[in-house]
Amino acid sequence: MRDVQDTAAGVDAPAAGLWADRGDAPAYAAELCPNRSLSRRGQRRFVWLLAGSFCVPLLPLVATPVIWIPMAFAALAVGFMAWALGRNSADAMLVERIAVWPDEMRVERIEPSGRVLRWSADPYFVRLTLHADARPEQYLTLRGGGREIELGAFLSPDERVRLAGEIEAAIRRALPRFEPAPR
Repeated sequence: MRDVQDTAAGVDAPAAGLWADRGDAPAYAAELCPNRSLSRRGQRRFVWLLAGSFCVPLLPLVATPVIWIPMAFAALAVGFMAWALGRNSADAMLVERIAVWPDEMRVERIEPSGRVLRWSADPYFVRLTLHADARPEQYLTLRGGGREIELGAFLSPDERVRLAGEIEAAIRRALPRFEPAPR
């Protein structure tokens, strides 16, 4: 999860496109993305290291016609690993953006395919639920505006718990205080 940016504290919000149509900055904004443990450069290095490690045991077979059989299997394994790492990187292009105002809460999900899914609701009527006994653990959902959406499914259970607390606090801060009219 990228660091949550709180626009009330004067920090530039990460999801400016999410509220480009509004004139005011949100009280809370966050951008979520899957954790990346290996960069593209690291992936390339790993594939080359894997290819090299497959070549070392094949050195005694270099001058024989038998080398083609194990080399084909080694090339297949290296090719599959390169494909799997590339696919993993493409799937990691997922982004979820959250913004909260006193009168509206928006969530935008940009999928790896480029498809954009949007959800909005009045924060007063939004129900945030952290399903402690569900699969996956600490499953987080938002209900409002006639729909229920999942949020941060790619985050760890601890990150989802932290995110739920931050969103609840942001909604409480964003909602105007109710004060009865003087008599």
